[in-house]
Amino acid sequence: MALSSNPAFSNSSAFNGRGDVAARVNAPSPQELDELYNRPSATPVDTQRMTYEDTIVKTVSLFAVLLATAAVGWFVPGLFIVGMIAGLVLGLINTFKRQPSVPLIVGYAAAEGLFVGGISSLFERIWPGVVVQAVIATLVTVGVVLALFASGKVRASARATKIFLVAMVAYLLFSLVNVGLMLFNAPIAGGAFGINSMMIPGTSIPFGVVIGALAVLLASYSLVLDFEYVKQGVATGLPQKFGWQAGFGIMVTVVWLYVEFLRLFAILRGSE
Repeated sequence: MALSSNPAFSNSSAFNGRGDVAARVNAPSPQELDELYNRPSATPVDTQRMTYEDTIVKTVSLFAVLLATAAVGWFVPGLFIVGMIAGLVLGLINTFKRQPSVPLIVGYAAAEGLFVGGISSLFERIWPGVVVQAVIATLVTVGVVLALFASGKVRASARATKIFLVAMVAYLLFSLVNVGLMLFNAPIAGGAFGINSMMIPGTSIPFGVVIGALAVLLASYSLVLDFEYVKQGVATGLPQKFGWQAGFGIMVTVVWLYVEFLRLFAILRGSE
């Protein structure tokens, strides 16, 4: 029978009539087979897959960048506007990108540092000690949520996530309305924090305390979703670069949590 004229087949020993001989010549020895069998299996690091350790390193690196630029923002508070605008733009880009971009994520961390440092400096000048309170509250909240998640006592669920999304939309709408009223100097929003500065009728509790407490709960659940992303990413073997995306998500939530505590404590200080 004539051999195939297809070059893809005729150039291969498996189809040139000598495949059986070649297979016997190139077959590994029993010792080689035993060595291959005893070799350790490839780890996620070897296969460039996402791991907890690598994600932690990436997340810590992002917070190091944030803290470095926050120091700059602290001494030059006016830069918080630049950081806020740049952080908003980069945050939206990173959120909707299909593939993580390390330069854009690091750029976001730097911008957020300017924003956090600048606004913290301004708040500290008006309400001395409020920054320390906000930092401690943020660290404690993150630690508690992480401990509860690691122990399996807190998990994200489909129902809770739907409630979270609805509450987030409502909170964002309230915030936009509040900012709008403050910009137009509406009488109802005459305080430093707009509607949040108003007292709840019949009480001496500022409306912003209730809103702030709800925002802290939302941010805490958002942190649970971030940890769930890391857990699922490691379990499904996402590429290692998605560790940057996980770090980005955690940083967004932690900054949000810190700003909410900063405002909450400032409102409480102002009501004294």
